[in-house]
Order: sequence, then C-alpha cells, then structure tokens
Amino acid sequence: SERYDLDIKVYLSKNGELVMKWYNLWKDLKEMFSKVSVEHGANSPFIAGQLQMGKFDLFLVCPMSANTAAKIAHGIADSLLTNGVAQAAKAKIPIYIYPADQYAGSVTTILPDGKEMTLYMRDVDIENADRLKRMPEITVLESIREIEGVVRRHVEGING
Repeated sequence: SERYDLDIKVYLSKNGELVMKWYNLWKDLKEMFSKVSVEHGANSPFIAGQLQMGKFDLFLVCPMSANTAAKIAHGIADSLLTNGVAQAAKAKIPIYIYPADQYAGSVTTILPDGKEMTLYMRDVDIENADRLKRMPEITVLESIREIEGVVRRHVEGING
C-alpha cells in the first residue's frame, strides 16, 4: 500500500480468518495492513453503505472460494463478500475477483505442516468461474500476479 500511497481496507470472511490463522499468516496480515476486519454477518462490517456512497475506488476479492464464487455466479448476496460484490456492482464500483477454482485439472498446495496436497477441480466450480467471466460488471483475474497491474492502472487513472 505504501508503494502507491493507498488506503487499503482488508475484509475477511469468517472462513478467511480461519484459513489465515491455520496457515500462521494472521500476524503478518495485521502487520501489513492497518485496517483488517472480519465478517460478523452479511452487513457487518457495513461495507455496503460505504460502497454505495462511493467510499471505495475498487472492490477486490482475492482469493475467492468456490462457495463465494457459486453464490455470486447465481446472484446470492448473503455474506459480507457476496453482498459487497452485489453492492459494488449496483454502485458501478470496479470489481476484480480471483476465484481460486477456475481452471480444469489439479493444483498442488502446501499445508501448514509442510505436506503437499493435490486438489482436483470440480466441473461445477469451473462452470461458475466461467459464468463470472461473462458478467460485464466483474473482471475475473487469471492470476494473483495481475493485482499489482490493476492497482497501478487504477492509480494512474486517478492521478493521470
């Protein structure tokens, strides 16, 4: 955030917090970002109001679980992140998402104990990611490496 002089607010789903703690990343996250909030409900913290009032320049969800992707793909807005995407779309705030399960095949991940685990993508998750890619109000990122470019283009657009 310092590189681009940005005010970044991090909002985690309840499960996002669980995963960050399970992988021993919670402390690092809190040190990297001064504003970290965890979901208490679909409207708590109340980001919908901030989105509607134009308090955010963009809304990024990364990584996005298959569950969250499925809900958004089918218009369900019953959690902090799904409701945030719905409200950002209604307010015409640029939305960028990175669904973790968007390509057929498998991926090997490292567990907190250092062991490898192979995950096999489900067809339904790939179909939901494809559905998200067809939504004009959402930009689906193919890689987390795209995030810095999105931020840079956004900052240049504001300052340019």
